[in-house]
Amino acid sequence: MSDTTYLVLVILVMTAATFLTRALPFMLLRGRADHPLLAFLGRYTPAAIMTILVIYTLGAVDFGAPPHGAPELIAACITLLAHLLWRHTLLSIFSGTACYMYAIQSGLLL
Repeated sequence: MSDTTYLVLVILVMTAATFLTRALPFMLLRGRADHPLLAFLGRYTPAAIMTILVIYTLGAVDFGAPPHGAPELIAACITLLAHLLWRHTLLSIFSGTACYMYAIQSGLLL
C-alpha cells in the first residue's frame, strides 16, 4: 500500500468516526428529548466541565516562583468579570485570553 493510499484511508476512517460520534446521539435519542436524565445532563454538564477546566488550568500554575501565578489569576478574574457584566461567552473567553497573552508576552508581571 502506498503512502498516499494509506493517508487517504486514514483520513476516511477519521472522517467516518467523527461523523458517527456526532450523529449517533441524535439517532439513538430520537424521541427521548424529554427524558429527565437528558435534562439533568443538559443543565449541569456545562458548569461541571468549566469547573474542571479551571481547576486543571490553575492546578498547573507554580504559585511559589515569580510571578506567583499573577497572569493566570488576573486573566481568570477578567474572564469572570466580563462574563458577569456582559454574559457573552466568546467575549469572556477572548478578554481573558488576550489579557493572559499580553501579560506573558510583554513580560509585564515577570
